[in-house]
Amino acid sequence: MLAAALLVLATGCASGRTETADPGPAEAVPHGYVEGAVETAEPQQRLVVADGETGAVRVLDLTTAQTFTLGRVGGVDGIAGDGRFAYLTSGRGKALNIVDGGTWTVDHGDHLHHYRAEARDVGTLARRSPQAVRSDPAVAAVSFSDGSVELLDRTGLGKGEITRIGVTEGDGTALPYREHLILPVAGDAVDVRTADGEPVTSFDEPCAEPRGAAVTRAGAVLGCADGALLVVEDDGAFTAEKIAYPGEVPRERRARHFEHRPGGTTLAAKAGGRGVWLLDVRAKKWTLLKTGPPVAVCATGPDTPVLILTADGFLRAYDPESGRQTAKTALIGEPAPGTQVIEADASRAYVNDPAARVIHEIDYNDGLRLARTLDPGITPTHMVETGR
Repeated sequence: MLAAALLVLATGCASGRTETADPGPAEAVPHGYVEGAVETAEPQQRLVVADGETGAVRVLDLTTAQTFTLGRVGGVDGIAGDGRFAYLTSGRGKALNIVDGGTWTVDHGDHLHHYRAEARDVGTLARRSPQAVRSDPAVAAVSFSDGSVELLDRTGLGKGEITRIGVTEGDGTALPYREHLILPVAGDAVDVRTADGEPVTSFDEPCAEPRGAAVTRAGAVLGCADGALLVVEDDGAFTAEKIAYPGEVPRERRARHFEHRPGGTTLAAKAGGRGVWLLDVRAKKWTLLKTGPPVAVCATGPDTPVLILTADGFLRAYDPESGRQTAKTALIGEPAPGTQVIEADASRAYVNDPAARVIHEIDYNDGLRLARTLDPGITPTHMVETGR
């Protein structure tokens, strides 16, 4: 059940009327204006990088090649990102440290706005065992191991403030989508509610054992025991449809974490030791790529390669339509399962290499060509990209 505190916007109102001189027409505020940020014509990608042993955190600007030092946190255990903010778990799961990468993109449907600002440490949320973070422009939903989810004001994070606006209790899943929350509830049901807890709708289609979630241009996706639940909003109305697996899938081979390029409609997920699941959200189709045990995966789009790092250190590209391998390159000498990631944007992918203390920049549209080798100055145990 959602018990959320309301954010109340205080507005001044006068009981009388005061006559003043006409100040003339107000200066127009440019479309897309964000106070404290510079709007740019192109995306401004950065990498937030953390050293798991020392706790050092740095931000690497991929446009200027500058590196910003943001101090240290108490031993980094994991990291999540939402396109602007990096959420670092530290102290063996005792706290969540939030970093503003300072670059982000706002999608208005028919056009995009790109921004850059100063990278900074936002602060720490002292709660044990944060598990995942999912967000939209208004709300960041932080899941914890006890099944609760704290809702944070994401606009406040951009101002350097951590403000709690609500909490949910359940199985630890809450997916912000179109200024609402998609919530699995008791009995395998899924509800849609407003951010302040008001019910909007409840779906007839169940989602047993929900694991993994993602938002795409074609709708929001929840991973279920028998496939995925696709939730779509149209003019304020929410509908849900099951995309079933192609046959029965053992528990250990189900998709549990979806990886994809922001804005894409293709999702990739590990399928246990068998390979990689590919979910084409628009076509409503699952494909199993039989690659053997994957170390890290990422889908870059419906018409661009699925990237898979395998245990032998090779980065491999697969065609999402045919499932055929199209390229491979020896990249990592000593893959590090659990911390190895692939971050992708519209033209490049970034693979962290903790053993070599570098980050590999890959042109995935050019046969996995190595475009740059980046030195963040620390061991890149954990990494997320911002500005996408």
